[in-house]
Amino acid sequence: MSHSPGLRAWLGLLVVLGPVLLVAMDGSVLFLAMPKISDALSPTAGQALWILDAYGFAVGSLLIAFGNIGDRYGRLKLLMTGTAVFGAASAGAAFAPGPELLIAFRALMGVAGATLLPSALAVLSELFTDPRRRARAIGIFAATFAAGFAIGPVVGGQLLSSFWWGSVFLINLPVVVLFLVLAPVLLRDVRTTRTGRVDVLSVLLSAAGMLLTVYAIKRAAAEGLTAIPVATGIAGVVTLGWFARRQLHLEHPLIDFSLFHDRVFTIAAITGLLPLAAWSATAYLGGIYLQSVLGLTVLDSALVALPGAAVLTITCIVTPALVARTGTRAALITCHFLIAAGLLLLLVTSVSSGTSWYVASTVIAGLGYGISFSVVADTAVAAVPAERAGSAAAIAETSNEIGNALGIALLGSLAALIFRLQGPGVAGTLNETLDLPNLTAAVIDDAKTAFVTGLHITAAIAGILHAALGTFALRSAPVARPLRPGREDVEYPVRR
Repeated sequence: MSHSPGLRAWLGLLVVLGPVLLVAMDGSVLFLAMPKISDALSPTAGQALWILDAYGFAVGSLLIAFGNIGDRYGRLKLLMTGTAVFGAASAGAAFAPGPELLIAFRALMGVAGATLLPSALAVLSELFTDPRRRARAIGIFAATFAAGFAIGPVVGGQLLSSFWWGSVFLINLPVVVLFLVLAPVLLRDVRTTRTGRVDVLSVLLSAAGMLLTVYAIKRAAAEGLTAIPVATGIAGVVTLGWFARRQLHLEHPLIDFSLFHDRVFTIAAITGLLPLAAWSATAYLGGIYLQSVLGLTVLDSALVALPGAAVLTITCIVTPALVARTGTRAALITCHFLIAAGLLLLLVTSVSSGTSWYVASTVIAGLGYGISFSVVADTAVAAVPAERAGSAAAIAETSNEIGNALGIALLGSLAALIFRLQGPGVAGTLNETLDLPNLTAAVIDDAKTAFVTGLHITAAIAGILHAALGTFALRSAPVARPLRPGREDVEYPVRR
C-alpha cells in the first residue's frame, strides 16, 4: 500500500507554513526596529525588553496548553481562530500609540501564536503518513520556522528603510487572509480520542511562574537586588516548582515528563532551548551593536545579517537527509560545537570595527542553529504516538519559544546589568545615552565600550554553555544506527 501523499497534502503543507513563518518571524522582527520604536514611543529600558519578549513568553507559556486543546477539540478550528486573532493583534500593534499598548498587543499576538505551532506540526503527521516523507515535511516545517527567526531582522530592516515601524506588523495581514481562505478547503479538522480536560491551574501556574521569575531577573538587572525582585523571584521559583510537582500527579498533565527519560529526547529538548536563547540575545544585541556602535544604517545592518540567515535556512533544509545517514547523535554534537565556535568569534569585535567578524560569527553559528532547529522538531514528533503529536510538538516548540524569550530576558538583562555597572551612568541603555544632548566624546566612547563588553560577556557565556552541552552529548547520547540505503522508513533512537 502506497503512503505517497498527493497534491492536496503538499498544498496543505504550503498553507500551514504561512502562519508558521509569521509566528517565528515576529519573534525577531523587532531586533533592528527597536531604535526606531524607541525614538517614536520612548519606552523605558524595562519596557523595551518587554516589547521584545512579551510575545515570546506568551507563546511559550501557552504552547503546551494549546497543544493539548488541539489534540482534544480539533486542530483546524484552533488554527483558524488563532490565525484570525494573530492578524487582529498585529494590526493593533502596528498602530499602538504608546509602549504599554504595544506590549499588550505583542502579548496577544503571542497567545494567538501559541495556538498555531503545535496544531500546525501535528497536522503534518496526519497529512504525511510515510515516515520518510513525514520527516521531509517536518524538515521543511523546521526550515520555515528557522527561516522566520532568521529573516525577521532582515525583513524588518528592509521595511524600516522605507516605512514607519508599524509596517513590520502589517505585513502579517495578507498571509493571515490567505490562510483563512484556503485552510478550510485544503485541511480537515481532526480530533483524537483523548479524554480528560486541560488543567487550567497548571496553565496558570506555568505562565505565572515564568513571568514572575523573569520579571525579578529584569528588575534586579536594572535596579539591583532590592526587596521587590528578590521576593518576586522566590515566588516565581516556588510557583514553577508547584507546577512541576502537580504534573507528576495528574492523569492528563500538560507536560509528560516521562518523555525526558530518553536521553536523546532530553538533549534535543535542551537543544531547542539553548540555541534560541543564544541566537535571540546575540541577534538583538548585534542589531544595536551594528547601528548604535558602528553607525550602520538599518538597511546595511539587515544586509550584514543576511548571510547568517541564508546559511541557517539552507542548513535546516538539508539536515533531515544528513541525519538519516549520520544519526541524531552526530547532529546534536555537531550543532553545539558549531554554535560555540560562532559565538566566540564575537569576542573579536570592537567599538571601532567588527562587521566582518560579526558576519563570520553568524555564518558559523548559523550552521549549528540550522541543525538544532531541524533535529528538535523531528525528534519530538517521532518519539510519541500519533495521538500525542500535538503535545510533543508543543514541548519542542515551547523549548524554542522559551529559549527565544529567555535569551533576551536573561542574557539581555545581563548585558543591561554590565552596561549599568560599567557605563557612564547617565542613562539606563546605550540608545538612551546616545540620545542625550551635549555628550562629550569621552562619555560616548565609555557608553559604547560598556555595551561591547556586555556583548562579549554574553557571547562568551552562551558559547561556553554550548561547548559544555556538546561535550555532554558526546559522552552521554547513545549511538543510533543511521538509515541504510534503500530503506523506506526512518530510524529514530529507541526510547528507554
